[in-house]
Amino acid sequence: MRKPVIRSLLAGAALVVPGVAAIPAVAAPDAGNTGADAAVVVHQELATTKAQQRSVIEYWTPERMRAAVPAEVLVDGTSATAAESRAGIARAAEPENPRPELGKVFFTIGGVDYVCSGTATSSSNGDVVTTAGHCLHEGGGGGFASRFTFVPAYHDGAAPHGQWTASDLFTSTGWANSGDFAVDAGFAVMNENGTGQSLTDVVGSYPIAFDQGRGLSYTSYGYPAASPFNGQRLFSCSGTARNDPGGSTTQGIPCDMTGGSSGGGWITGGRLNSVNSYKYTNDRNTMYGPYFGGTVRSVYNAAAGA
Repeated sequence: MRKPVIRSLLAGAALVVPGVAAIPAVAAPDAGNTGADAAVVVHQELATTKAQQRSVIEYWTPERMRAAVPAEVLVDGTSATAAESRAGIARAAEPENPRPELGKVFFTIGGVDYVCSGTATSSSNGDVVTTAGHCLHEGGGGGFASRFTFVPAYHDGAAPHGQWTASDLFTSTGWANSGDFAVDAGFAVMNENGTGQSLTDVVGSYPIAFDQGRGLSYTSYGYPAASPFNGQRLFSCSGTARNDPGGSTTQGIPCDMTGGSSGGGWITGGRLNSVNSYKYTNDRNTMYGPYFGGTVRSVYNAAAGA
């Protein structure tokens, strides 16, 4: 069994995902679960009172944000995955101007502060942020994150649209119980700001899409924080998705973004259709993301209706 190696490129801390199984070989895209199917959704309430929300905002000082650990998710590779790294495709991430719909995600797991990326997502409640499952839950039987906050359009320490705290976190049972990267997606429901506005009323949003064709062209966004990046600015990678040679239903695009970019959105045709999830240990130049099928749709529906 291939075991995922989840670690930070900064010394002294690692995002631990206990009991995570190898990526399963699945023959077809996940399309069997439709609607708000509670059997595939895991949920946790977070900062629901004003006092709890103030506590989260006060905790995430600029100093703690700069010190947050960028977690990089690596899965043990095989000869098949190594061959893909020699494809000769340009892989360099491109710097981007900050966008209000895109931002950094900060959270605490196991007493360690981490950073990921996220996307404000169109929803009926106007409050949903899409990220990776591992950016809000340990996976593999672990627990949910605490102190989850989203900073839209973060840029060199600036937070032009403020910090938004999460009232609820949602992920798939496949990720929470088994660490299945095929459903490594998560959705956070943000609290309204001090003037009673919903997140997407302030920053805008990307619509989300499910059950799309495979092999589409994507632009992936994120805030890579491990060397040679520093997590202070938005970057993007673009390319045509190809199937994971390791056997999962996930897809990969050429990308050299590092830890901290996890959870950043993949955009195709103006719609959000995957997130940065993991890389193979013998191919740091391909970023893989989950196929947004029925299970991910069910988790999104639960968050959008919260």
